Amino acid sequence: MKYVIRRIMAEEWRELRAIRLESLLDSPDAFGVRHADAVALCDRTWREQAERAAASADDGLFVAIDATGSWAGTAGAAPLDGIPDTAHVHAVYVAPAHRGPDGPARALMEAAVDFAREHTDCAWLTLGVREDNHRAMTFYRRIGFRDLGKTVPYPLDSTKLLRILGCPDFRVSRIPDTAPTSGINTGGVSDPCYGRGTEPVGDLEPPAPTSPS
Repeated sequence: MKYVIRRIMAEEWRELRAIRLESLLDSPDAFGVRHADAVALCDRTWREQAERAAASADDGLFVAIDATGSWAGTAGAAPLDGIPDTAHVHAVYVAPAHRGPDGPARALMEAAVDFAREHTDCAWLTLGVREDNHRAMTFYRRIGFRDLGKTVPYPLDSTKLLRILGCPDFRVSRIPDTAPTSGINTGGVSDPCYGRGTEPVGDLEPPAPTSPS
């Protein structure tokens, strides 16, 4: 299937709300906010979020649109407040019907990475994913993100951890020991629709087929 990947437009707050509520129902353990809290947000908050994602100089959100005009997924990138020289991929979600090798996940990530590279001065680009989200972890590693050996608590369950991955060729090659280590999940991207800071992605691809026994 062909997808159009483009930046969100300011007036698309209803579409933004719809796909984010969908993502929180589909993957309730994959983002930093609960579905009930997002449902309670007022229209003004959604409008402001869409306007910022559409017009901010360094905080952009991209959408994948299928042949029917429906939104199939999102991905964004922005600097992290309080974390020097670091941008972060956030709000990554692909609807179940569009997951897999022919879906828009890779193109969405490329759009987010390119945006951060072109619109920020950050040397680092990171993302956070729950350690038990194996499908997402596999996908990120497949497209070139590397485990930085750092973890932070998952905001909705402190017994779970987010593993921090980095894009090694974002600006310059760096060894994991020099990666940003503190505050990755506590400052940062101000997105009341998904929470503050790191938003680990939902599952982007179906399970790998198993060999017949």
